[in-house]
Amino acid sequence: MKDMKKIAALVLAAVMALSLTACGSKDETKKLVGTWQSKVDMTQQMNTQMAESLELEAVEVDATFGITMALTVGEDGAYTMAVDLETTGAELNDYMQALAPVMAEAMYAAAEAEGMSREEFDAVLKELGMELPCGLIGISPWTDLTGSGASYGFNRDNDPSLTQELLAFYAKCYTADPTDPLCSPLLGDLTGLPPSLLFVGGDEILLDDARSLHERLKKAGCRSKLIIAPERWHAYVLYCLQENMEQDLLEINHFMSQNLSPARSLRWMRLDNAAKIYPAAKRRNWNNFFRISATLTEPIDTDMLAQALDVTVRRFPSIAVRLRRGVFWYYLEEIPHTPALQPEKSCPLAHTPFNEVRQCAFRVLVYRDRFAVEFFHSLTDGSGALVFVKSLLAEYLSRKYELTIPAEKGVLGRLEEPSAEELEDSFARYAGDITASRAESTAYHLSGTPERDGYKNLVTLMVPADRLRECARKRGVSVTELLCAAMMQAILDLQAEKELNVRHRKPVKVLLPVNLRTLFPSKTLRNFVSYITPEIDPRMGECSFPELCALVHHKMGLENNRRTMRAKFAANVASERSPILRVMPLFIKNIAMKAVFDTVGECKSCLCLSNLGKVELPDVMVPYVRRMDFIIGVQAKAPHNCGVVTWGNTAYINCIRSIQEPELEYHFYRVLHGLGLPVKVESNQR
Repeated sequence: MKDMKKIAALVLAAVMALSLTACGSKDETKKLVGTWQSKVDMTQQMNTQMAESLELEAVEVDATFGITMALTVGEDGAYTMAVDLETTGAELNDYMQALAPVMAEAMYAAAEAEGMSREEFDAVLKELGMELPCGLIGISPWTDLTGSGASYGFNRDNDPSLTQELLAFYAKCYTADPTDPLCSPLLGDLTGLPPSLLFVGGDEILLDDARSLHERLKKAGCRSKLIIAPERWHAYVLYCLQENMEQDLLEINHFMSQNLSPARSLRWMRLDNAAKIYPAAKRRNWNNFFRISATLTEPIDTDMLAQALDVTVRRFPSIAVRLRRGVFWYYLEEIPHTPALQPEKSCPLAHTPFNEVRQCAFRVLVYRDRFAVEFFHSLTDGSGALVFVKSLLAEYLSRKYELTIPAEKGVLGRLEEPSAEELEDSFARYAGDITASRAESTAYHLSGTPERDGYKNLVTLMVPADRLRECARKRGVSVTELLCAAMMQAILDLQAEKELNVRHRKPVKVLLPVNLRTLFPSKTLRNFVSYITPEIDPRMGECSFPELCALVHHKMGLENNRRTMRAKFAANVASERSPILRVMPLFIKNIAMKAVFDTVGECKSCLCLSNLGKVELPDVMVPYVRRMDFIIGVQAKAPHNCGVVTWGNTAYINCIRSIQEPELEYHFYRVLHGLGLPVKVESNQR
């Protein structure tokens, strides 16, 4: 009823304005002394408008709608207007209720024409709200009908077109409650509004309405730009003044180019070269996910985190997506709404059904003082995901503690426009013409008793980072190389226990991801990693740990360069560009890519050891963060993987497995302990 009254009042204001304009001068209005009541029947106009909106030939409703109004003219020719809001609002409410079945049948018919059942359509209506525009352009907006702005005072004598009394009169015509946020948006919740461009004259009384709206939008996490034209009046842009017109139109053109065109182009996005394998390689009980989490010093405020997520996802259009199936390739499509926060699962990286990936390809989980983001690997790699998590964390902390956090150390500006470089497929950009061979020997296959319900066991080894760096320095290797050598030693020891005959043992290989952004000038937030796989064949004789460190170090030195990395991923890019492969239907591609993944993918290494390195945050954020973790999911046919990240002076080595036996973790711990490193261990094992 309240909304109906507002609509009625708005229509009345327009009708009465036209009536008074027709009256002419004050002398002529004196002829109308007294109170005049009338009712304007709007039924036919409403029926016609509704028929056009619903794309129907005609609309017949068993109800009428009219505006009951009154005009009172005094002896001096002054007039006042009034509307019977109760009567008018009640009639409009009755009309809309009578119209509701007609509207519902029209929408159901449209849905059924698209092959959607009524039940499915009801579910869609329940799931989706109204879609917001891509952007807002405000020219001298009136955003506060209470008239609270200071510019009503200091610009009173400067504004040639508006007065506070006139606007107060218009406000009473429009609403009985000027504090209602639906009438005065400045007083409402602006969270989630699209980017805005606001123009206002420096001499108009509505100057503070625009300035306050601009500040409120920014505080709510929305992008907003305010242009104040000195010595200009209300709605000056519409006058196309020579002094302002060129620059104003350039601003509007730039704003529309930045918001309308990208909104169309980012509605869907091709998968990058590395991402294409992950949906093809999926299994009924396995998808390739990884996880980054932050543990804070206080419990998570879920409402505040949800607001922060709503702002952050709009800054990352290549991550806030869902996976869709095309005729020839999978592709990414923007999600219509920010996903809801979820409670933590029974274990990290619990299986996500592929149907959920088609709805949203990442999820945010909360448990007490920790939040985690789990990403489907087609969206991004560890480096891109870390930027997302840092930016989400910065938005959350800035809201909860009113901090001012600079855009540095991997935290992106919350209101910045995503650049084209962030969204590019850097594999396609930097691939060379020379391709490297994919031929590799098959590695030793770790095995054990599978967890019956898909449970993932996690063992975290915590090592002082300074001691770890010192240990690596003494052996002339990096921390990643040291951990790789230690893992290879653990696998060698485990294989020796299980296979006593040396001639029957298989090569031990650990896959080390390489962040290609360190080799190529890329700023992409999508996948851009290659790999190096150090290898040792136990059939060729025993190898000491110093020799193992040297083997890993020289392998990294030989391959970790632009030439070798470019040749490696050029082979994948060349396959993607094949004319035959491009026109092959997706279901055939999936069969072929899954076969390639099984043949030259996981079986070529024992496990993956991925080191994100030391996490750095802006100084103001550091006191609120107690811990960071990086966990990569187990492989499809191999039960182990290992993710490493350093926060403060602690290296967190997360070993995940899908089998019951913690044998590998035990041997890995023994190797690290044997190096003189103090290791603290925690586990979620049942």
